[in-house]
Parts: sequence; structure tokens; C-alpha cells
Amino acid sequence: MNFQKICVMGLGYIGLPTASTFATHGIQVIGVDVNQRVIETLKNGGIHIHEPGLRTVVEAAIKSGNMTVTEQPEEADAFLIAVPTPFYPDQTGEYEGETYKLADMRAVTSAAGAIVPYLRKGNLVILESTSPPRTTVDLVQPILERTGLKAGSDFHLAYSPERVLPGQILRELIENARVIGGVTPESAEAGAELYTTFVKGEIIRTDATTAEMVKLMENTTRDVNIAIANEFARLADRFGVDVWEAINLANLHPRINILTPGPGVGGHCISVDPWFFVETAPDLTPLIYTARKVNDEQPHYVMSLLQKALGSLKDKRIAALGLAYKPDVDDLRESPAAEVVRLLIDAGADILAFEPFKTEGLPGIPMAATLEVAIKDADAILLLVRHSQFREMDPTEIARLTSARVIVDTVNAWDAVAWQEVGFNVFRLGVGK
Repeated sequence: MNFQKICVMGLGYIGLPTASTFATHGIQVIGVDVNQRVIETLKNGGIHIHEPGLRTVVEAAIKSGNMTVTEQPEEADAFLIAVPTPFYPDQTGEYEGETYKLADMRAVTSAAGAIVPYLRKGNLVILESTSPPRTTVDLVQPILERTGLKAGSDFHLAYSPERVLPGQILRELIENARVIGGVTPESAEAGAELYTTFVKGEIIRTDATTAEMVKLMENTTRDVNIAIANEFARLADRFGVDVWEAINLANLHPRINILTPGPGVGGHCISVDPWFFVETAPDLTPLIYTARKVNDEQPHYVMSLLQKALGSLKDKRIAALGLAYKPDVDDLRESPAAEVVRLLIDAGADILAFEPFKTEGLPGIPMAATLEVAIKDADAILLLVRHSQFREMDPTEIARLTSARVIVDTVNAWDAVAWQEVGFNVFRLGVGK
């Protein structure tokens, strides 16, 4: 196929890097987003996402004339759907007395519907949004076929999951292997042909539902493995063990790779994708469901560690360092750090949070503009994210800047002895010694 013009629906953490990468490789790209603020930011030369190198690529894409941004799609040779698939905030499912979260697919439905007036014979449509199994064939395909065209014969339809790491998105978009699942082998081949525009990694063809499962399986595996690490941390607390030492020793075995515990699991992948399996097959997923419960409950366990360190939480001033779901990114989606802070506020603590990558923070969470302001009058310092800035903090300098003499490290970022030597009482997640 000859792809001269593509339309990317959704300019978020995946859509914007993908659109700008296609544009810098010579494809005419129409970037579409329903958020007017996003469109205005991009038209004014800014970007709304923190990702290393992204500003340079977006500027190059727009300056070249190959990428324009708008709120409405246009006719194109190919359409990529890269919109969010969050949970419903107020709806759950139930199976044998247990509740589970439900995927909100309205953005996918809306994006597919918006393509319908512009879909033409011979076009290619690719869904990239992480979705429950069979979304491509059971949800997207019927919407697109309202045109009277048939998927697989009149137009190509495929699913290709993004498999990139925030902080490394631009490199991994190009270098990682890519899975293309078509509703027919010809659709998979068409999708593979499009991605050869810039993908240097291996491109593997399969069917659409297999491709959907691949992404969910990858993140569900990590979620289950993190859950067991979090349970190990709780056991270490009870048995008087340093879980970090124990994990290091266990991982010396050539067939063991225990992941690290922490305040929970966040982001729009690992904390979300396993629920898609539970939603679509609750009778077959008791292990996945339990792992999700363990990780969702971890912020409560962190709060209990604060209670151990401070006694009562009421009116205690706590500087919470980090709100992102992982180190050195600005992504706060499904962040366990933010959930810890909300629990502490509900318990009566006086919280002041500092997130170096997103100083405006989240609604309902008091924010400090600088680290110094956050810690100045604190009773305790709570480390929730392993940002580089936090890992490199000098205990002596911090002791000079704050009245706090209690620190709680939930991510094993600090040398406990160094902090103790300058007068801090140190509490660490998973350390019962």
C-alpha cells in the first residue's frame, strides 16, 4: 500500500509521539484530539506531555509541514486510534460476591465513530488503545462497517499495542518489536507495511485478538510479580527481615527475578490491563484478581507504616515527595503515591506534596512549588517515588532545611545509615529489623 497521509486519533502519551515520528519520516499526518487545550498548546508551539526528546520531535514535525493538529479527522490512507481506555469511575462488575473494575471504552467508540464519515475503500484502520480481548472485532469493526464497507475485504482493520516505556518512548517506538494483529492476514500485512515507515524492530503478524492478549499478558505478568513482592515486604515487616536484602540474595539464583515492592502499582498499563481480563472472564481469573487486590491495597499498608512512625496521623505535617506513578516521568495516572496522599489527608494528616515534574499536581492535594517549601515545617518526610532528584538528596543538607526528624522511605532510595547519622529516625517499607 502507498501511505501518503494518515490520521492519528488521540494526541496523548502514545498518539503524539507516534504522530510526530511518522511525520518526521515523511508521512503527512493529521493529529486529532477532542481536548481544545491540547490542540491550542500544540498550535502555540508547546507540548502537554513531559517526555525526553519529544518537544524536539514535535517541533520538527510541525515545522516540516508534515503534521497539523485539529479537532476533526480528515480523509486519509490510514487511521490510528490511540485514545485513553480508563475505568468507569462509578461503575463496577460483580462475580460471586467480588467486585471488579470496568473499562470505559467510550473514547474508542467515539474515535471509531468519528472515522466513519471519512472511511474509504482500501483504507487501513489500526487500534492502538489497550483494550479488553475482542474489542477490535466486537466493538470497532461493527462501528466502521456502518459505512457499508466490510472489514478485511473493503478496508483493512488491525490491532497493534503500544509496548513502550515512559521516559524511553521515542527510542522504543522505533527499536522495539511490534505486534500487528489483523482481522485478516492481509490486514496484518497492511499494518506491518505502515509501521515499516519507522520501526526498526521485528514486526510480527498475527490476528487481532491475539495481539490484544499479548499486551494484556505482558502487563498482567508484571502486576502479579509485583503483588508477590509487595506480599514479601509485608512478611518481612512481620518477621523482622530486610526485604530488600532478602530480594537481592534470592535474585542471585539464576532462575529467580523477584521485582521490587513499593507503595503500589500505577500508570495506565500495569494497574489497568489486568482488570480487562477479569472483566471479560471473571470465572477464569482468580489469581489475576487477587494480585490486583494486593497491589490496590498497598497504599493502605504504606499508611500503616506512617502510623507506626508517627503514632497518630491527625494534624501531623507530612511532606510527601513524589506523585507520579513511576520515577522521572510526569504521568500521574492511577498513581499509588497520589492514593497514599489522599488516604493520609482523609486520616487528618496535614499534607504538603512536591512533584518536580508536575508542580500543579492533582485536585484536592496541597502542593508545594519547591522541595524546600514542602519539607521546611514537616514532622515527617515521606518518599513515594524514586525520582533522580530525590535519590540524590544530601541528608546533611536536608537536615539543615527541615524540622522533620522522621523519614519514611517506601521505595528503598536512601541509605538509612547516612540519614540516621545526621539525626533522622528512618522507617523503610519491608524492613522489620
